[in-house]
Amino acid sequence: MLSHLKKIALISAMCLTFVAGPLGTASAEAGAGIRSDADTAFGLGLLIGDGSGMSEAYLSKSSTRMQAAIISLRLNGKLQEAQAFTGGTTFSDEGSAGKANRPILAYLKNHPELGWQGTGGNRFEPNTRISSRQLYKVLLENLGYRSSQDFAYRDTEPFAATLGIDRIAGNTSLVNAHLATAIVEALSAGTKEGGTLFDSLQASGVIAPGAELPQGERIELGRNEKLGTYFTDQNDRALYFFSKDAEDVNSCTADCLKNWPVFYSEHLQIPAWLDKADFGVLTRTDGTKQLTYKNWPLYYFVKDSKAGDVTGEAVGGVWFAAKSDYAVMIGASKTAGLYLTDDYGRALYYFDKDPRGSSVCEGNCLVNWPAYSTTAAGVPTTVDADDIGTVTRSDGSKQASFKSFPLYYFIKDKAHGDLLGQGVGDVWFTVDPAKFEGTSASAEMKTYRIDIKEFSFGTEPLTIEAGSKVIFTNLDEMKHNAVALDGSFSVPLLAKGDSFTVTFDQPGTYNYFCEPHKAFMTGQIIVKGG
Repeated sequence: MLSHLKKIALISAMCLTFVAGPLGTASAEAGAGIRSDADTAFGLGLLIGDGSGMSEAYLSKSSTRMQAAIISLRLNGKLQEAQAFTGGTTFSDEGSAGKANRPILAYLKNHPELGWQGTGGNRFEPNTRISSRQLYKVLLENLGYRSSQDFAYRDTEPFAATLGIDRIAGNTSLVNAHLATAIVEALSAGTKEGGTLFDSLQASGVIAPGAELPQGERIELGRNEKLGTYFTDQNDRALYFFSKDAEDVNSCTADCLKNWPVFYSEHLQIPAWLDKADFGVLTRTDGTKQLTYKNWPLYYFVKDSKAGDVTGEAVGGVWFAAKSDYAVMIGASKTAGLYLTDDYGRALYYFDKDPRGSSVCEGNCLVNWPAYSTTAAGVPTTVDADDIGTVTRSDGSKQASFKSFPLYYFIKDKAHGDLLGQGVGDVWFTVDPAKFEGTSASAEMKTYRIDIKEFSFGTEPLTIEAGSKVIFTNLDEMKHNAVALDGSFSVPLLAKGDSFTVTFDQPGTYNYFCEPHKAFMTGQIIVKGG
């Protein structure tokens, strides 16, 4: 469940969907002072990783009860003793643990004072996934606080929050990236006896004498009902992107910078589920430095007067909260105006020959105009989230769409701010989200929409002309499809936001249903002669 996806540019005869990496900027460079919680936990010896260390594969793996127990023992300085334990009784399901971990299970069984009594019936269930509440209970007990004495188990997370431990709260199923961030945040928390956990672990020899806590600034995650999750600094002050930086990363100058100060620290700590490669340092034309995320310089807004304020959102239609999950962002150009970009600020285009709901760009066309694909869902607040979806290409692959029209890159856009595809052949154009309504091709043919929502195809039959297209779009969280009773068409299962187009060439009455909910989800399309 890592919020970031590494993007690699791949164009080959086998795969013509282009997944973009960040475009370079003239003055941006990787930040040597940028560290992940995974780096810190590994460097302090508190999280070991797998044979490849803190690899992305390891950080993406589910966290288990066995891991939580090992972390608890490591923080207590008892892990080596547990690994060398022999004899005694053990849990009945020790066979489900790896051979190297079986002595640890026996040690826990014979040391009930450590609080690892198992799950009942003499079972430990070492491979069961853990929640943030369970992990925070472990960390609180290592801080000297006891469940049922200092806090009730059901109140574990609220109690942890009073100690400043809340970065992974609310997760019912953790991955190892969560472990790294939770361990690092607990290091600064105060123990029941006084001092920090870091001081305590250093004094006991668990952490090396010369080690230090992370220095400088930190990326935190704010949460807002309207915006979802967005970036803040360590004091919960919101951070922003500027649309005009898509064209020139030095677009904000003079009075602009007075209202939108740059965000910079020589040292930056980030949550373990974010990718260090997405962060960088921009040296501005005036010589000052600024931190960037996915090519977007990061700013504050002077009118955010207190923690939690996000009053800069959508100011002027060009300032937006910095986030890691944008499916599209908005760029601004002196010549092209506002236009859709990917999350790295790379321009997206539409093809004026595309009908609504499908792509006619194939072969060499797709080599030069690679399809844009994303699994992210976030949008700036000036864009309707329901306008972002997918279309299914002829090879079955998914392509991101805006208002059911496919989105593309241009292969010649290579430098930051390039808009070389604009107007090519009088059929390729950037997408102004406020003005775009469709292509010329869609206006020439009759296209109808069936929006699947609230477990319904609508209350009335749809009457269309022969040769028309019908776009089925699922707006529900649950997956739906549409299958004709006579077998004449079959729409695949559509996730929320997905679309599929069916062309009806023959007159007739087509009754259809949703396979997973066929008892009550039915519809009818009446096709008249052209």
